[in-house]
Amino acid sequence: MKRIWVNKEKCMGCKTCELQCAVERNSASRTLAGAIHEDPKPVARVGVFGTTGQSFPIQCRHCEDGPCLKACPSGALQRDAESGSVFIDQAKCRGCWMCVMNCAFGAVVPSAKFKVAIKCDACMHMEEPACVASCPTGALLYGDEAGYQKVLADRRGRIALFAAADPKIISLDYVREGNER
Repeated sequence: MKRIWVNKEKCMGCKTCELQCAVERNSASRTLAGAIHEDPKPVARVGVFGTTGQSFPIQCRHCEDGPCLKACPSGALQRDAESGSVFIDQAKCRGCWMCVMNCAFGAVVPSAKFKVAIKCDACMHMEEPACVASCPTGALLYGDEAGYQKVLADRRGRIALFAAADPKIISLDYVREGNER
């Protein structure tokens, strides 16, 4: 199953993913300039939290056990059989917020204006999610777990080579903090 993966070290908290998500998913005009003048304002399905340099985008993890799926009394939350993504059939949503209360990641949010729950569905209708396509730093990746593990292994390899090149480095915390011993 393809997922959205986050490289938190690359996220600078610019919120480009939020803006693109809102424009792509909820805007009638499908442009940022047009979305600014729309009422109600478009709502993003991803949120970036934290301060610059320590920020992290939060979106649905499409959990295998899906506590939000189990909590939904109306059956509005469903799993797409083909992609494995969890999505909300907004026509069935009653706005009870049981899914909001059961999401451990805070990825399902209530929309009081529309009286439905809103969450990331990994842009099931698109080739690549809007947030991933718009991320200027490449902090968001879209792919299967094997592909992401390859990215992590490559990163670990670069860190190991960096650490091996300097015998004064005793730990990654030492590198990060710039301590001298």
